[in-house]
Amino acid sequence: MDTAAQQRASAGGARVRVQRFGRFLSGMVMPNIGAFIAWGLITALFIPTGWIPNEELAKLVSPMITYLLPLLIGYTGGTMIHGTRGGVIGAVTTMGVIVGTDIPMFMGAMFVGPSAAWVLKRFDKAIEGKVKSGFEMLVNNFSSGIIGGILAIIAYLVVGPVVEVVSKTLANCVQALVDANLLPLANVLIEPAKVLFLNNAINHGVLSPIALDQASKTGKSILFMLESNPGPGLGVLLAYWLVGRGSAKMSAPGAAIIHFFGGIHEIYFPYILMNPRLILAVIAGGVTGTFTFSMFHAGLVAPPSPGSIFAYAAMAPKGGLLQVFTGVISAAVVSFLAAALLLKTGKQAEGEDELEQASEKMKQMKQAPIAAAASAAAPAAATAAPSAAASADAKTAADVRKIVFSCDAGMGSSAMGASVLRKKMKDAGVGVTVVNTAISEIPDDADIVVTHKSLTDRARGQAPRAEHISIDNFMKSPAYDELVKRLSE
Repeated sequence: MDTAAQQRASAGGARVRVQRFGRFLSGMVMPNIGAFIAWGLITALFIPTGWIPNEELAKLVSPMITYLLPLLIGYTGGTMIHGTRGGVIGAVTTMGVIVGTDIPMFMGAMFVGPSAAWVLKRFDKAIEGKVKSGFEMLVNNFSSGIIGGILAIIAYLVVGPVVEVVSKTLANCVQALVDANLLPLANVLIEPAKVLFLNNAINHGVLSPIALDQASKTGKSILFMLESNPGPGLGVLLAYWLVGRGSAKMSAPGAAIIHFFGGIHEIYFPYILMNPRLILAVIAGGVTGTFTFSMFHAGLVAPPSPGSIFAYAAMAPKGGLLQVFTGVISAAVVSFLAAALLLKTGKQAEGEDELEQASEKMKQMKQAPIAAAASAAAPAAATAAPSAAASADAKTAADVRKIVFSCDAGMGSSAMGASVLRKKMKDAGVGVTVVNTAISEIPDDADIVVTHKSLTDRARGQAPRAEHISIDNFMKSPAYDELVKRLSE
């Protein structure tokens, strides 16, 4: 039993570390998605092969992808490490890799931006309390400028050329997979990783930098659609709606609308966690969709974020709308057929208790090392109620002013959960603020933090003083009614 517990803790710890690293990568891109979309729209509209070609306005395309977007990534990455000072030195250093190469330096910016901020942070910590009064501004400005200048030169001479070689190698590998018609196999890894809440890391941390480089050269890239294709998730939700049972069947139609039109993919993850065999359905749908995209040479001009069918339509190049829709539809059809067959031939949970138990089983497989740490500190306590949903010290109504819903990116499932609870609080006359944020941005004044069970340990590390509530489904959870009742008393 001890060995098994250690293995689970090790697996959970590895998963959390991967999640944290992936969240860090995607955290540099997600806040700047608006800029990426702006570039994508300008590209789709005004380049010579665009919807309304315009030679003058097309001059915006190259400077934006060469300078603006990498600088934004470098600045954001630096800010994540050391605030505004980190952002400034991150942008300065990013300029070095931009000038030192002849390709868009997204990967370079994701590396040198945070690295430069880390160096400055270490310097600031080393001189803390040692600067004479009145010289603080002088030291701060010159230290940032001198260190930033040195790091920009290093980035220009060393980092830029290395990253350029790596970027071109990755691009060549992707092109080789496309030429060999093997790119669809990538979804065998992508779809399970999405359900483990690595979707933003995969899409914005790995695929998008390579895809943007391709799009800058050819006007489109298929890589934008590998993770973001809404077809596989739609197929699973439709299968639950038509052949599912219990609360999953009743909630699936609304989830399908939010997923397909709203682009919030996290909403279908709990449906997979209820019945892990359905991962085969989304894999089949993802492989089919990517194969269809490849066969019809489909692609998008920029990241479709969120992964909504509307975003797909907006980011489709001129003459490429039908090919894009064909891949989405084929993925949904195959995923639906596979999911329906799996649901029909397997045991389904019909009541709330059965659904809770199924989700709890998956939670144990994905549980983070906090459970292992707790069992190591108190072995006896580890065997009692491992599925507790909330913190031991529940806050009273007088202690709660702000409730924060948190997810990996802070814009998908947490936004839906916050909306649901906010309405329940309003109907009950409870004057509590309900907001949603990314886990890394949970405010210090959060009294209660609500997260998916697989993310609760990360949220506890970010906000240790708050009460934490773990849920399975952001759209519908008995914890909402319990919380409303508690705060109404």
